[in-house]
Amino acid sequence: MNPPGEKAMDALFDRDEVDEVLRENFYAGDEPPKAKKKKKKVKKKPDHYRVICISIYEDDLARLDDKVTQLKETGHRKMNRSALIRFALDHIDLEKLPRSY
Repeated sequence: MNPPGEKAMDALFDRDEVDEVLRENFYAGDEPPKAKKKKKKVKKKPDHYRVICISIYEDDLARLDDKVTQLKETGHRKMNRSALIRFALDHIDLEKLPRSY
């Protein structure tokens, strides 16, 4: 006895079309089925800054974070490590820097 709805399936799908779809998309050898993927828009990377990695002693990092916290508490809401380092670079007096560094 045929399962319920089998005749409806036969009327809806042509066996040759089903075999072709299976052969081309699922049994195509080693090639994976061709999936339609949305292409991601490639955003242009900013060229006005770079992300870098530096090494810093734990104590120095704690001091930097403490100063950022103090500045935020006194109203500098957008202060962060990078902003504080940029400020320090702009205001450093190289003549006062000891030779031991």
